[in-house]
Amino acid sequence: MNRNWIFVCIAGLFEIVWVTGLKNASNLISWMGTFIAICISFDMLIRSTKRLPVGTVYAVFTGIGTVGTVGVEMIIFDEPFSWIKVLLILLLISGVLGLKMVTKEDSDEKGVAT
Repeated sequence: MNRNWIFVCIAGLFEIVWVTGLKNASNLISWMGTFIAICISFDMLIRSTKRLPVGTVYAVFTGIGTVGTVGVEMIIFDEPFSWIKVLLILLLISGVLGLKMVTKEDSDEKGVAT
């Protein structure tokens, strides 16, 4: 996994934080943490899209965010567990992984400096 895919993963993890923060922030500190998570998330996302295909990056980013947010809601915030949610999350993960596997990383051919 190269550095740009690590940026996508970091962006996705911070997406989980800021989406959860949007729902649960209740004071200035939690709102500031949410804002910082948004900034970090989008900074990492922008950095990664400079060298990777935007469509695939966005699919992976939103996939990480969706799976993580649903998981956090079920584990930490007592969202009701549902097998259909688990099945749909597995379907989402398989789609995102499939997209990543069929996408070629040809940024060096475009003359993009690393």
